[in-house]
Amino acid sequence: GRFGKRIIYGGHVISLARALSFNGLENVFHISAVNGGRHVNPLFAGGTVFAWSEVLDKAEIPGRKDIGALRLRLVATKDKPCAEFPLQGADGRPDPAVLLDLDYWGLLPR
Repeated sequence: GRFGKRIIYGGHVISLARALSFNGLENVFHISAVNGGRHVNPLFAGGTVFAWSEVLDKAEIPGRKDIGALRLRLVATKDKPCAEFPLQGADGRPDPAVLLDLDYWGLLPR
């Protein structure tokens, strides 16, 4: 390939990042909509994935009292822990460690 090393499929990165977003979001049982997102940088075999999440919005589901919706941003990084919530560098460009920036709605029990 063009990188000269094994690249990891982007869907796998999404799955890993979603699995790591356990910080209160483990009850999100369904991804109901994807607003947008991008694979910012590639992940290569041997890289370590870290992830962080941010709640962007919340919404009620009409006619449902048992579930609600959260709009979430999910960011995955390669080989960089997420304690400082990396996303952009000082120059406004994406942090070189960012792999994924995903904006989606998830459903969870109320």
